[in-house]
Amino acid sequence: MLSPLRNHGGVYVQFADQIDLAQNVRVHALHRALMADLQEGVTDLYPGYVNLYVDFDGHQTSAEAVRAWVRRHLDQLDEGVPAAQGRLIELPVRYDGPDLPEVAKRTGLSEAEVVRLHSAPAYHVYAVGFTPGFPFLGAVDGRLRLPRHSTPRPLVAFNSVAIANAQSCVYVLPSPGGWNLLGTVLNVIYDPNREQPFLIAPGDTVRFLPGEGRSPELPAARELWPSQPDCPALRVEKPGLLDIVLDAGRFRQAHHGLARSGPLDERAAHFANRLVVNPPGTPLIELTLMGPVFIALRDVVLAVAGFGMQPVDRPMQQSFLLSSGETLRFTSTDRGARAYLAVAGGLDTLPFLGSSSTDLLGRIGRPLQTGDILGLAAAGRALPGFASHPLTLPENIVLRLLPGPQASREALEALGSGPFRLAGSDRMGLRFKGPPVPGGQVISEATPHGAVQVTPDGEPILLLSDRGRIGGYNKPAMLHPADFPLAAQLRPGQRVTFRPDLSGSEADWHAHWYEPARPSGGIP
Repeated sequence: MLSPLRNHGGVYVQFADQIDLAQNVRVHALHRALMADLQEGVTDLYPGYVNLYVDFDGHQTSAEAVRAWVRRHLDQLDEGVPAAQGRLIELPVRYDGPDLPEVAKRTGLSEAEVVRLHSAPAYHVYAVGFTPGFPFLGAVDGRLRLPRHSTPRPLVAFNSVAIANAQSCVYVLPSPGGWNLLGTVLNVIYDPNREQPFLIAPGDTVRFLPGEGRSPELPAARELWPSQPDCPALRVEKPGLLDIVLDAGRFRQAHHGLARSGPLDERAAHFANRLVVNPPGTPLIELTLMGPVFIALRDVVLAVAGFGMQPVDRPMQQSFLLSSGETLRFTSTDRGARAYLAVAGGLDTLPFLGSSSTDLLGRIGRPLQTGDILGLAAAGRALPGFASHPLTLPENIVLRLLPGPQASREALEALGSGPFRLAGSDRMGLRFKGPPVPGGQVISEATPHGAVQVTPDGEPILLLSDRGRIGGYNKPAMLHPADFPLAAQLRPGQRVTFRPDLSGSEADWHAHWYEPARPSGGIP
């Protein structure tokens, strides 16, 4: 049997060292070619400004096979195989943004001139990311180029149009942001409830059309389970801290900016499903720190695996029968953070883009609420009393690190000089406080699962399943694939020691991550 943990691997296909329109067009041409000829084991493709990241599962393929597949398609691009052109997308904009007067003042232009200059170009979509559907557009007229705000707004309004330096964007979902806000787009660019959720794709061209009208409504979160299932099994009497439905994750959707999602502790989720004889990846529930209260609406066989809580008067890491009318409660423990509740037969769900995983930022699914009814997808075959080798969690957590895309010996040694303390956490990442780590910025590129991102102020953040798919900070280290279950179980305030692998040279580390694209037009 294969390991329940994916063996995360990846390589950046590097086209340029600086933002270049012609090379970005080649990035997207390669992305389209690879998507049309997907290789087994390739789990995602992330086109960025100057490179394309290929994510793969090392249990199903190898780095050598992935690089050979990429080089074959690069050869075809360099032989002049025609690439499909992106679409022209026209977006009406009401230019009434809160920063419009200040932009006019700082540029020495009138507000009308700012609007005219911003709406004149045909903008190339260099990448989509940060949040689902968020387009990075260029290039802004040189007379409008202003830096980001030194202090970002905690929340930017839905559909805000903004500029920063040479780039423009649309905040297609409410989110933090530091760009200069000029107006509001009057079309909905991303709606997970539409048949075609995304209006804009990487490689498209966008034109802004000054106009008037009401702001559109923020799309509702897409439901991930039927409100009236055919085979009701559990009713939520009281929700826990964060209870969400997940399967293995949402694969091959990074180019839309969608999170991978899926369970943070893949091992515990796998064991929970195995205890009730469900196939790997069957939808289950991830519970965080404090569990919910359920009432059984029929006889069901359940299992709980993981840490942070345990069922009251029911076994942990062993299948058990919950008879119709009985209540399932949880009590919190002092070790670990997440447990997984699996139901024999699996949960009845409404998949979105091939997955039943909740993506809170992307408005796909939501946490469980009082009164929710979850149904069975099929009749379960499991019997109560089945147990497996118990999962354990060490008292002192040591996380192994491998050299990352921007690895330096100095940064890896700093990470190993801890200990660090978990200062904040969510499904996007874990933020640590401790000795300062050399950080910095890069041209925005894909963020691999498990990357340790270090901001310029020296704070390391371990990126998890719901991370933004594109980021502009150094990533000097990667979490060892076998240690994801440990990271997923960290509690706020817990102390952690990092153990970096310092073998090899910085040149070796770089070569491990980057595959140079063959030059076209003199690009190295």
